[in-house]
Amino acid sequence: MFRHLKEDIASVFHRDPAARNFVEVLTCYPGLHALLLHRIAHTFWNIGLKWLGRYLSTVTRWFTGIEIHPGAQIGHRFFIDHGMGVVIGETAIIGDDVTLYHGVTLGGTTWDKGKRHPTLNDGVVVGAGAKILGPFEVGKNARVGSNAVVTKAVPANATVVGIPGRIIERPSEAEQKLRRDLADKFDAYGMSSDLPDPVAKSLSAILDHMHAVDRKLHCMAAKMKELDASYVDENLPALNVADFEAAIDPATDKPV
Repeated sequence: MFRHLKEDIASVFHRDPAARNFVEVLTCYPGLHALLLHRIAHTFWNIGLKWLGRYLSTVTRWFTGIEIHPGAQIGHRFFIDHGMGVVIGETAIIGDDVTLYHGVTLGGTTWDKGKRHPTLNDGVVVGAGAKILGPFEVGKNARVGSNAVVTKAVPANATVVGIPGRIIERPSEAEQKLRRDLADKFDAYGMSSDLPDPVAKSLSAILDHMHAVDRKLHCMAAKMKELDASYVDENLPALNVADFEAAIDPATDKPV
């Protein structure tokens, strides 16, 4: 129990830059309180004291706003940030180093007994308000975006967003670098660079379309040159990252 407590407190310092000292974390973090009381309630549940485990989980919900069924299995270094409104069902299984933000639901989609809640493997991060519903697995180190609704398995290292949840396809390394260079002033306020804000998403879509048009024009020009040797193919100018940067007024440090 004390080893778990030490790991749980260390995980708060590791994942929350607002955590300042041991006393503050131990007394002011409802996610930590809910986890510590759940470990006790889970012990009661496993030794057959079902009512006592449920009662303790109910008391925990009153004080923290976090509802964890005593039957849920939770691994090491689990962290609930803010926590209000988190619901974790009876047959949910959570691996090590998992992070949940407020408003997350790990729920079921059936009234049948047996496994009906999701399994989150090691390193999963679930954004605020996301709903993961059903007896499937979310793969190791996967990311679930805020307010996403996930109802089917998620592979390892994937990022899922939207309603219903869809996996974001990762572009090539070259495309990622170009996107970062051109859209670095539109970084998302979120948990991952895989989740851009609407402006960055629009820029990425425009860039993808531009690249597709360039490839098509290059192919057409090559065919025209094959048909007519006198055809002169004019090279397109390269994109200049500086052209996409706003000018900054040094006096106000604001775009002009």
